[in-house]
Amino acid sequence: MERKQLLKPGEKVLFAVFGAFLVLAIAGLVVMEVVRAHMSKPMFASRASFDLSAAGRHGSKLFREAGCTACHRAMRNGTNQGIGLDGVGSLRSQQWLEAFLKHPEANWATVTIDHGQPPKEAAYVAQLPPQDLHDIAMFLSELKAERGSATSAVPPPEIARSGFVNSMTEMWAPEAWKEKYQDIRHKKPPAGETNEPQ
Repeated sequence: MERKQLLKPGEKVLFAVFGAFLVLAIAGLVVMEVVRAHMSKPMFASRASFDLSAAGRHGSKLFREAGCTACHRAMRNGTNQGIGLDGVGSLRSQQWLEAFLKHPEANWATVTIDHGQPPKEAAYVAQLPPQDLHDIAMFLSELKAERGSATSAVPPPEIARSGFVNSMTEMWAPEAWKEKYQDIRHKKPPAGETNEPQ
C-alpha cells in the first residue's frame, strides 16, 4: 500500500520560506536585544520631557497611587495597555485634560474603552475629588514632546522644507483636500513648543 504524501512540493517550499523568515526574525530580535543591553546610551532618544510644578508633582503622585499606570505609560513608567501619555501636554491643554478626567465620554466625543460610567475599569477616575483631578490634569499637561516626535502636534520644521514631501503632496493630495484641510506642516506650534528642534 502506497503512503500518502503529507505535503506537496509547493507546500514544502512555502513552509521552508516561512521557516527561514521566522528564524531570521528571531535571530534579528536576539541580536538587537543583546546590542541594546550593552549600549551605554538608549537606542532611541526620548523626545518627551517634563518640568513639573508643585501641582504637577502632586498630580504625578496621585496618578501612580490611583493605579493609572496599570494602563498608561507616563514619564517612562507604567504599561502600554492604554494610550501612552508622555508628550500629551503638547497635544492637549490642561483644561481639556481636566474636563476629560471629569467627563470622559462627553469630551472624547465617542465611547471610550475604560473611562466613563461603571462598570468600566477606570470609571473611578471621574469620582476622584476635583482638586485631585485638577492636579492629575496639571501633571499630564506638563508632559511635553519635542516638535516632530510622535506625540507632538507639529512635525519637525525640516519636513515643511522637504522637496520630496512637497512633490508627493502635489502629486497625490486631491485638490478638494487642499481646500478643506490645513497642511499640518504649516501649522504654528502650540504655546510652549519652539519652531525649531531642541
